[in-house]
Amino acid sequence: MTFSIVGRDARTGDLGVAVASKFLAVGALVPFVQAGVGAVATQSYVNPTFGPEGLRLLSGGLDAQAVSAHFQGTDPGIAQRQFGLVAASGGSATFTGPGCHAWAGGYAGPDVAIQGNILAGPGVVTAMRAAWEAGPDLPLPRRLLAALMAGDAAGGDRRGRQSAALLCAGPGRGYGGLSDDWVNLRADDHDAPCTELARLLDLHDLLFTRPETTRPLTPEQLDWLRALLVRQGYAAALPAGPWDADTEAAAWALYGTENLEERWVPGGQVDPVALAYLQKRHGSQG
Repeated sequence: MTFSIVGRDARTGDLGVAVASKFLAVGALVPFVQAGVGAVATQSYVNPTFGPEGLRLLSGGLDAQAVSAHFQGTDPGIAQRQFGLVAASGGSATFTGPGCHAWAGGYAGPDVAIQGNILAGPGVVTAMRAAWEAGPDLPLPRRLLAALMAGDAAGGDRRGRQSAALLCAGPGRGYGGLSDDWVNLRADDHDAPCTELARLLDLHDLLFTRPETTRPLTPEQLDWLRALLVRQGYAAALPAGPWDADTEAAAWALYGTENLEERWVPGGQVDPVALAYLQKRHGSQG
């Protein structure tokens, strides 16, 4: 009793699922993603084995249509199931069983599968498709979320709102570049779960996105930072003048405490996004 979008970024190979529902913690059951393999959304009297099994079959060489056929041929409850999947190659499939509650249906095209049941009407899927097709230059999490919010604005689950989730993976996209797991966000029980998911994604981007640009701190900004570091107890005192090792050690400790380590730049350089956040949080001077 859910609407979802499964997508692939053709430029990067990133894969993901965005989903919303009048159902508690929909992110615990519907989305499954594996970098370099594929992504699956399984819903409507959900069969949660479709996620890991679909990824296993995709990794073994089956294409999306073959995985769909396997599910349809092996699950005795298939009439009430709905699922969508996209392979790492971009091939896709969506399926809506004849026993799903109306309105139910979906769309599959290159790099995307959109599906939903107990929807306000077919306009939900149409709006999600339009938003997806309008955003090819967006990072995949943003593109999926835009489609999900378009479906929500078009009526979404006609029973109401409760939860939403966003799950994405891509080569080296994870924390510190050490894993493929990228975005894993959930609003499990919320009056406006898609809006909450958008807030969480903004926070995720602040804390876990690496700097796009860097520049040297101005003398005024360096003075402000040193005063903050002393005031917050990261150093007993710090000298004036050029960037030095003591300032660097204290600043690194501040970034770690603020969970900004992914935005850390050594040597007196700064990520403008991290600086703006610190100035807003602690008071800007300079």
